Amino acid sequence: MAKVAKVIPKLILGLAVGFSLNLGAAQAGDATAGAKVFKKCKACHTVDAGGKNKIGPNLHAIIGKAAATTEGYKYSSAMQDSGLTWTEENLTEFLTKPKKFIPKTKMSFGGLKKPKQIEDLIAYLKENS
Repeated sequence: MAKVAKVIPKLILGLAVGFSLNLGAAQAGDATAGAKVFKKCKACHTVDAGGKNKIGPNLHAIIGKAAATTEGYKYSSAMQDSGLTWTEENLTEFLTKPKKFIPKTKMSFGGLKKPKQIEDLIAYLKENS
């Protein structure tokens, strides 16, 4: 009986870890599909290391980067004052409705409607970081 009492907590922990890993895998995006989604962004952004700023800033290594810090790009006051660090979570919100997430941002894009496209785009941006 004592052995069973020791095994049950380990079994529960193992199931919990396995379940959370499966959830993470289900939420992971496809970088190859994200490259196709990025075609919508290419008119205004580059993603290459050392890439130039266009209408919008270069997005290389954007994940984990403080907002409004790409050298040589003139950001809106709203973006400069946002205090954001670009995490996957707030990128998801921003890419859904940029002007709702940061009112008065210069980004004119209306947002992506499909959560899968956002996941894929973020996977692509992570791959290019």
